Amino acid sequence: MSAPTPAETEIAALELRDLHKSFAGKAAVSGLSLRVRPGELYALLGPNGAGKTTTIRMIAGLTRPDGGEAFIYGHSVEQDAQAAKQVLAYLPDDPLLYGKLSAPEYLEFVAGLWGMDAAQAAPEAERLLKWLNLWDHRAGRVEGFSRGMKQKLALAGALIHRPRLLLLDEPLTGLDAAASRQVKDALRQYVDNGGAVVLTTHILEVAERMAERIGIIGGGQLIAEGTPEELLERTGTHTLEDAFLSLTGLDAPQAEVVAGL
Repeated sequence: MSAPTPAETEIAALELRDLHKSFAGKAAVSGLSLRVRPGELYALLGPNGAGKTTTIRMIAGLTRPDGGEAFIYGHSVEQDAQAAKQVLAYLPDDPLLYGKLSAPEYLEFVAGLWGMDAAQAAPEAERLLKWLNLWDHRAGRVEGFSRGMKQKLALAGALIHRPRLLLLDEPLTGLDAAASRQVKDALRQYVDNGGAVVLTTHILEVAERMAERIGIIGGGQLIAEGTPEELLERTGTHTLEDAFLSLTGLDAPQAEVVAGL
């Protein structure tokens, strides 16, 4: 037997082992296993109903799996939930914000939920707001923010306790080009600094340009996994959209809807 590679021996940022979940007798996730490395952006793609959001919610500890297990930096989400969640941040597609608060007040509130000392949280909140170009809006209430500003504030809230793994469910939906670029740049910098990101998206161009690896699921199972180049080579196609269509068996009209075109 050959010696394990460094990638095989390092602790995964995220490891899923044979995850299962059914609702009303219908399987939403069926035997899903995958690994995400530290410092990697991993895109989870699939048609509507493929099990993406259910998978993300199980990783976040919001939905209990019927079988299998999820590990975050070696900590079981089920058996060692506190340690697993301490290094995790989850940003849903429609995050809850408190409209009557200002951006610094919102971040102070979130930091308090994580048990951060106010003296530590205040400079971190200022750093994040400046980084995401929200500092000039610090006096305004969140209810007056645009969708892009709200999405960036929600990202700041996810990062306030300096997590090592980010779970993002459709983070760019509804954003204009400028806000989308800022969020993408922020995620790239986060990954370059050693963080790991798992995101779901209907925008295939985002996955193609940003993800080191892509997992394509259908029927709650992993159909294919690899770099964008590996998926193109496997399917003999020239674009990720064509590869996605080939691997999922969707016809062209359905693929356009899934791709958000």
